[in-house]
Amino acid sequence: MTGNQNGHDTAPELRGPKHKKDMTRRKVMVAGAGAVAAVAAGGAVVATASADTTGGTKATPAGSATASTGEECYRLTSETTEGPYYIDADKIRQDITEDKEGIPFTLRIKVIDSESCAPIRNAAVDIWHCDALGLYSGYESLSEGGGTAPTDAPSGTPSDAPSGAPTGEPPSGGGGGGGGGGGHEEPTSDTRYLRGTWKTDKKGFVTFRTVFPGWYRGRCVHVHTKVHVNGEWTDAGYEGGTTCHTGQFFFDEEAVLASAEVEPYSTSTTERTTLDEDTIYDGSGTQGGLLKLKYRKNDIAKGVTGTITVGVDPDATNTGTAG
Repeated sequence: MTGNQNGHDTAPELRGPKHKKDMTRRKVMVAGAGAVAAVAAGGAVVATASADTTGGTKATPAGSATASTGEECYRLTSETTEGPYYIDADKIRQDITEDKEGIPFTLRIKVIDSESCAPIRNAAVDIWHCDALGLYSGYESLSEGGGTAPTDAPSGTPSDAPSGAPTGEPPSGGGGGGGGGGGHEEPTSDTRYLRGTWKTDKKGFVTFRTVFPGWYRGRCVHVHTKVHVNGEWTDAGYEGGTTCHTGQFFFDEEAVLASAEVEPYSTSTTERTTLDEDTIYDGSGTQGGLLKLKYRKNDIAKGVTGTITVGVDPDATNTGTAG
């Protein structure tokens, strides 16, 4: 992957088979512990998606007296497909908002080695997601976003309804605005909002500033992510290396319902798919990518912080693409 420095800050969708020893898949684990970012002081907060939401034994953090040599630090998480709307490291930056309206959202990710629990520094982490109305930058003409109801919608029954069977090839790319399969689509515009790549620090942390994602037909609210390791940071961006994780982060229903009361989310005319209805989220809580969220109760418009720890096998490869 390569990238450029345009717009940088002050410093540099169906689940597949389980990971095998041939490295065609990668082992990954997530937990919400150890990656909580503080929110502004004052006001009540809502915290959801705690690190033990799957009903199993709690994960043992690194350094615990009960942890044995080689013991896994966190549970394995689900892999997901890349989706059709990924753009490879196009913007090396932490603030990916550009001019998009929406609830301020800070996403803090910690990347660790899943076996040793050691933080992975200088990894390249990509995130990308739709805007408040369900549109992906670079793919507005293909996205299935909502938008506001038209004021000049036609009325009555059309007099020239088409007849006969349709001809030609169906559209490609797997609908649903980038959440499922369907292969990669080439960008149809030069816009690049709500996309970015940044490197993890010496403690494995990376933070992005963006807006709370909206929704589109067939998918719950989510953020796509990739983690790349063993590459090189250059003046041109990040080059080489391998992709050891492709996944998605998810939002609990309480937060999404709260966001739907705030403009511009409240103007969307698209029917929303809930977390439980989603075909990508596997229902396993943090193990499946469910973020731990903090925000002011009854005032989500002030901003949301999401945190998660992602454990990866740096020797494995998982691009999230078919084949």
